[in-house]
Amino acid sequence: MARADRPALSTGPTDGGGSAGHLDGAPGAEAARRAVEAVWRIESARIVGALTRFTGDFDLAEDVAQEAVAEALVSWARDGEPANPVGWLLATGRRRAIDRFRRRSALDERYAALAGRLTEGGASSGADPVPGRPDDPPWDPDVIEDDVLALMFVACHPVLSPEARAALTLRVVAGLSSEEIARALLVPVPTLQARITRAKRTVAAAGVPFAVPPPEERRERLGGVLSVLYVIFTEGSTATSGDRLLRADLAYEAIRLARTLSALLPGEAEVSGLLALFELTAARFPARTGPDGEPVLLEDQDRRRWDRSAVRRGLAALTRATATGHGLGPYGLQAAIAACHAGAPSVAETDWPRIVLLYEALGRVAPSPVVDLNRAVAVAMAAGPEEALRIVDDLAASGRLSGSHLLPGVRGELLTRLGRTAEARSELELAARMCRNTRERSVLLRKAAALA
Repeated sequence: MARADRPALSTGPTDGGGSAGHLDGAPGAEAARRAVEAVWRIESARIVGALTRFTGDFDLAEDVAQEAVAEALVSWARDGEPANPVGWLLATGRRRAIDRFRRRSALDERYAALAGRLTEGGASSGADPVPGRPDDPPWDPDVIEDDVLALMFVACHPVLSPEARAALTLRVVAGLSSEEIARALLVPVPTLQARITRAKRTVAAAGVPFAVPPPEERRERLGGVLSVLYVIFTEGSTATSGDRLLRADLAYEAIRLARTLSALLPGEAEVSGLLALFELTAARFPARTGPDGEPVLLEDQDRRRWDRSAVRRGLAALTRATATGHGLGPYGLQAAIAACHAGAPSVAETDWPRIVLLYEALGRVAPSPVVDLNRAVAVAMAAGPEEALRIVDDLAASGRLSGSHLLPGVRGELLTRLGRTAEARSELELAARMCRNTRERSVLLRKAAALA
């Protein structure tokens, strides 16, 4: 049984790799920790994917990969980082998997077959490649891309709840520890661990194959993968609760995963569109908060602080999405809106009429009350608050955003612009009471107080 509660880079004892606590005071301990952390953060998806293909067991693969990490913390501190660290981790994970099968007497024949495959794979132990073949890749270069892609599709399988998909993706594809994921998703560590354990059991019980879906199913299943990355990034770009506006580390993990997915599926317009949206949105991160973490409104941001490299990457991804000739989907349309902001020298000089048109198109492709609310904001900037308030009042009457602080927040802004200060203050105070993010709440209260 895999241990979902074992952090990928734990510095405490584990049940399979010795005790990393033995490293305390060792000369190479800190260097080993940094080396293992760097390799794992970059290559964890490839390692777990290759081990899943090797063992045929998704749960076991994730478990032995983490055992290999625990063993590396001890071995690399003692012996130094190997010349081929990824190959070392992969071979150690394979050896641990074989040990597991050997302990299961009913699977002796399978163990023998796996042992033969290990020898054929070019590694004789967990530490070193076979002499004379130092340049062999640690996995089949013709298969590894499908391994990573299959890992994403397994972690985001429809049999799992959206919350479980996000947790499992951050665990096995991003390589984050339980503690990191719990902080990112704002849940207690035991809750997160139970969620991951249930997700793995569900995948196993449903017999989910470790494979990239066939082309006729891939597009439908791809939507689930993209939606998980979108949820992760959205929480990172504006936290739903807590005392931070941004959870940049979480957003950047989503960007890294989107880049990987884009490299694996370069012809998928919505993958490029999602990556473009992430890059263009994250480009504004440096200017969105002040020195103490307080939010900085769009009209007050110093646009010279926007990350122009991220803007260029986002525009390039948007160009790739457009070049497919199939038209932009929901993520591509949102990226096009972000591109309007990225190219504008100020709020006043932003092409608001184009943003209104893009929101109208988005509302037809992916209708939602949040899209309608954002369109109302754009309409207010392009045509004035009266027309926008009609849209917002229709939304309020429909009840589709009841319980969200966003609607009274926008309504309060529009009423302020119309000079209806008493109503505006009431709406902003209501939005503040409903808002769970303390940074956003402080902005709403400050605006309400200014109307007193």
